[in-house]
Amino acid sequence: MARKYKRLSYEDRKRIEAMCKAGSNAETIADAVGVHRGTLYRELQRGGAENGKRQQYSAELAQRAI
Repeated sequence: MARKYKRLSYEDRKRIEAMCKAGSNAETIADAVGVHRGTLYRELQRGGAENGKRQQYSAELAQRAI
């Protein structure tokens, strides 16, 4: 059976941003949003979180990047 892929919505990105600012770890955030950890790391890069600095993630920036 084929895998179902999930695109992140703007609401998902806002949730990621809030959890990053709250200091949640990547695995916790990925579980909460319902995506694989690797998907979350790519999303963090898309949203401007450089060198693992999740506090810098921006949902707005990530949304514009797609």
